[in-house]
Amino acid sequence: MTRGRAQDPDVCGVTAAIAVIDGKWKTALLWLLESGPCRPGELRRRLPGLSEKVLTQALREMEGDGLVHREVHDVLPLKTVYSLTAFGRDLSEALAPLSDWGHRRLARLTGADQPAS
Repeated sequence: MTRGRAQDPDVCGVTAAIAVIDGKWKTALLWLLESGPCRPGELRRRLPGLSEKVLTQALREMEGDGLVHREVHDVLPLKTVYSLTAFGRDLSEALAPLSDWGHRRLARLTGADQPAS
């Protein structure tokens, strides 16, 4: 889905919500930022395989969507810290039941929820 379509008032609410977390890294970034503010380098270390370019792009989109706050401290070298906004915390809380469902699905796929014979 294009980001522009996600702003269409005639689109399904679930579709609009998924558009702001679409992509490989945004849900993981939300999850990491739930525990508190992080610097970009820390986020990259905690998400192996995430390039600096993709991290920057994802954080900028999330900031534009009102999910994260970017704070730049005026020290040398510049220190940038990202944190969840209240709107981002709302989204994270809304995703919690979906996360629970996903864990149940994974348990079913692996047979972990099946009684031993």
